[in-house]
Formats: sequence, structure tokens, C-alpha cells
Amino acid sequence: MKITILNGSPKGAESVTMQYILYIKKKHPEHEYNIINIAQTIKKIEKNEERFKNILQQVGDSDGIIWGFPVYVMLVCSQYKRFIELIFEKEAESFFKDKYVMSLSTSIHFYDHTAQNYIRAICDDLGMKFFGYFAADSWDLLYPKRRHRWLIFTEKFFETIENNFPTTRQFQPLNHRKFDYIPQSSTTKEEKIDTQGQKVLIVSEDTSESTNLGKMVKRFRESFANDVEIINIDDIDIKGPCIGCAKCGYNHECIYKDKDGFTDFWTNKVMKADILIFAGTIKDRYLSSKWKLIYDRAFFNNHTPTIIGKQLGHIISGPISQIPNLKEMLQAHVEYQDSNYLNFITDEFGESEDIDALLYNFAKQAIDFSVANYIGPRTFLGEAAMKMFRDDVYGRNRFVFLADHEYYKTHGVYDTFPQNDERAKKLNEKLIPLMKIDKLRNKINMMQEFLRPFRKVLSDPDK
Repeated sequence: MKITILNGSPKGAESVTMQYILYIKKKHPEHEYNIINIAQTIKKIEKNEERFKNILQQVGDSDGIIWGFPVYVMLVCSQYKRFIELIFEKEAESFFKDKYVMSLSTSIHFYDHTAQNYIRAICDDLGMKFFGYFAADSWDLLYPKRRHRWLIFTEKFFETIENNFPTTRQFQPLNHRKFDYIPQSSTTKEEKIDTQGQKVLIVSEDTSESTNLGKMVKRFRESFANDVEIINIDDIDIKGPCIGCAKCGYNHECIYKDKDGFTDFWTNKVMKADILIFAGTIKDRYLSSKWKLIYDRAFFNNHTPTIIGKQLGHIISGPISQIPNLKEMLQAHVEYQDSNYLNFITDEFGESEDIDALLYNFAKQAIDFSVANYIGPRTFLGEAAMKMFRDDVYGRNRFVFLADHEYYKTHGVYDTFPQNDERAKKLNEKLIPLMKIDKLRNKINMMQEFLRPFRKVLSDPDK
């Protein structure tokens, strides 16, 4: 069989992800393996129509397709994302239709499920026959049992192709609303919102007045009585995408630091704002690859939070309610940064006057929360993320991310290890021996014991 691997690593053949492919090639040499370095050569693919058509032809001639990629900030990297956009922009879906496909991701398991969900949805949108996904830990290939697991998975993939087994669909096509947002007359001078000294920054991929997104951004800005800065992504000096070199792990300095203006933009614009509004348009099952480029390049700070204590929300044009995977990513990104997730406003529902009201209230809520220094409690999305970072940076990847390690030491991140919880240790030392006494344990009303400390708070007038 001819198996085409669409390599989503900017490192090309030097990537960890491709080592998994080489292992299968070693174990099953009877198949033909065609590796195309998509992410590494995306600029050439984008500029050269013949090159893109050649890739499509190779896909069309294949018996099976493997999307192979490292996870970059909860998704594929921006270069790979751009390739997927090109497929739809150039209406090339027919080359992928009915092709058997599987996906392979490598990561530390940080939101690899959202990356896999994205690729699975893309496969459904392309009409492919999706066999399944394999979410590998980057080090799995070094362990015999984990190697064997990967081998079994790919063998079943080959078997499915050979026998033409049926596959399931998981995602319905997106339903894009045909709606032209027309802002009503803006608020009067007296009604406009005082920013009360809070610095508001809007970062948008579109600031024109010919699109719903551009008009929503303008309408949001007009809610304020004071100046609000808007930055168009296209105006940011970005020379190139993240290439996964990990050199920033030592001191949080990107290899592009003195070559473009992104570090300056993130450090002196984003990090110094009190309220951040990110505005974008749904492109396939995510925002645009331009936005993905921003998230990827911001990784020069690695796993260290950089927007701590801020209010962050989104203005979205497109059917975001139909993409819970994207909503999860947007919320999680804010939570593990120790910021407050405001909400998102979309043109998906309501009439123009309804959207006007939502945008105005969005602006007011942002100021109110910012002035009050309100940061909501983390959900699982943010809490689990930081614990995963904590454990990985403390352990096997400390030598890679030394800058993160130093930050975690000095900012108490490692203090959250369970073994460092002195109160819990003393409580367990005292109560566990008692709980092992049957007569005593059976007399304890556990519900009442749980409530005892809460009643002390409620009964204390000073708390």
C-alpha cells in the first residue's frame, strides 16, 4: 500500500513525530511510505501552485493518509494550519474524500485532545474515512510496551484499509449564518464607559469596516469614553513562525528576538494591558492561521504565565457555538495564565441591536472586573494545565525549560505539590489512624464533619 504522511512538524525529518513513522517503516517495509514535509515548507507550498497541486496528486494516489504532528499550544502549528486552510480555499477537498486516514500527535499530553479533535473534525469536513488517532507522549517510542502499542495501532490501520472496513463520522458540517451586522448609532457621550485608568488593548485580525468582525471591533471601541488601542495582526512585525527550536527554554529569549518586533509587541503591548480583547474569524474549526501564529510565537515564554491578573475576552465572527473544542481552548489559555476569562461575543446570534447591547455590556463588565481586580477561580481546564506544567518542568524536561524552572521555584508553583501541603499532612497524620478504628469511624457523621469548618466561617461576623 502507498501511505502518505503529511508531516506537520516545522523540524521536518528531524522531528520526534517522524521517528514514530520511521519505526513503522522499519517494522512494515512492505508498504510504500511517502513523507511530505508540509509545515517545514509551507511558504513554498503557498507561493507555488504547482507544488501544492503535486501534493494533492500524491494524496489522491495514496491508499492511506497519516496526519503526523507535534502539538503546538493546544493545536497543530500555524504552518500546518495554513496548509489546511489552503485545502479549503483552493477547493481541493475531492483529493482527500474517501481516503482512509489516521492522526498521530506527539506532546507531553498538554491539550493533545483538542489538537486531535481539530484534526478529526477536519477529516470529517474533507469526507475522509477516519480510522482513529494516536496521542503519543513524546518519549513513548523509547519504551517497549509503548512501542508495541503504536505498532498494534498502525497494523490495525493497515488492516482497515486492506479490508475496506467502514468508519464513523463524529462532526457535523458547520452551519455559517448569512448575516450582515449593521451597528446602530453609537452611544452618546454621557453613556460612554470611563475606563477608570484601565488600559484596554484590542488585537484583531481585521479592523476594516466592511466585515462583521471589523464592525464589531469598532462598535466595541466606541463604547468607551477614553482612547482604546487597536492593533491589527497584520501590522505586527513578525518575520517567521515558531520552529520548535526550544532555545527559548533557557532564558525565554526567542531566536527572532532581534530580527522582528514580536517580542516587543507581546512584552510592551499585551503584557502591559489591563484588559485584552482578542478578535478573530472562524476559519475551518479554529481561528485563522494568523492567530495561531500569534499563540505559537508567544510560546517564547514557554510554560510561564505572562498575562497574569488581566481580563481577557474574545470577539468572534462565525459559528463558535458549534465548536466546543475551540471554546475550551480559548478559556483554558486564559485560565492557566492566571487571568479572568470574560466571555466571547459573536455575530452568530441575535440582530444588530442585540449585538450592540452585548458589546456595550462586554465593555462595561471588563472595566468593572478589572477595577475590582477580580480573577475567577480556575476550572479543571486551567488547574490541570498548570499541574501538568509543574510536574513536567520539575521532572524530565527541566533541562529544556530552565527558565520555567527558575520561575516556578521563585513563584511558589512547586509549593502546590501535595507533599508540600503542611495542613493536609498534619490532618492526615491525626485522622487516618482514627479512621482505621471501626467503632469510631462508624460513629462519625462525615457530612457534618465536612461542614464544620464552613459553619465557623458563616458564624464569624468578621469573616
